[in-house]
Amino acid sequence: MSMMPWLALILASGSIMVANAAQLAPPDTIAERVKPCLTCHAAEGRLAKNEYYPRLAGKPQGYLFSQMVSFRDGRRHNRAMALLMQNLSDAYLAEIAGYFAAQPPQYSVATNQTRYDPAPALVTTGDPSRKIPACVACHGNGLMGVTPAIPGLLGLPRDFVSALMGAWRVGSRRAVAPDCMGEIAKQLSDVEVTAISTWLAAQPFVASARPAPALTEALPVKCGNVSAVTATSTAP
Repeated sequence: MSMMPWLALILASGSIMVANAAQLAPPDTIAERVKPCLTCHAAEGRLAKNEYYPRLAGKPQGYLFSQMVSFRDGRRHNRAMALLMQNLSDAYLAEIAGYFAAQPPQYSVATNQTRYDPAPALVTTGDPSRKIPACVACHGNGLMGVTPAIPGLLGLPRDFVSALMGAWRVGSRRAVAPDCMGEIAKQLSDVEVTAISTWLAAQPFVASARPAPALTEALPVKCGNVSAVTATSTAP
């Protein structure tokens, strides 16, 4: 009988420890669960850690979702991203995409890069002779993208855009067929890639800017990713 008070004390101590642990545990929210993403993509996905990591905040949800699926399913190649995505369901990836799409974008525009004025012709008018549409024809007049599936081109590091073009040109990045950006990038010269990526990275921005709600005209080229995401987002 003399041991009973000790047993009661131990049980009471255990209850206190469990209660304290529960209080110290972070809340099970999507903001907590996406924190591994911020190791590379920086605070709230708004800024890039370095020149090779894009912002996530404010991009269309459908676009972010399709890119995570591409990492998971092997159309895009990055070991860290593939490992993070490999066991995640479509529903969970859509939740992650929705979280980052809702974050206000915040940009870090390089001030020491060459400014191209006016913009390279490929940005504003394209090249009809090569069947290359203008960047603005797909990514919106403000180049902030179009919901639900077309990404913005502003607020991205120059080296990231250049590397992305290179990945499309050599085929290490692919999208759902027809792969419109892969086909376009393969026609661009090194000089054109440098001009486009440098000009985009040097553009001023409006902090409140968001992707356009819809295309004002039909896309000038067929894009499998856009069609797939649009069909999913409009399905009953």
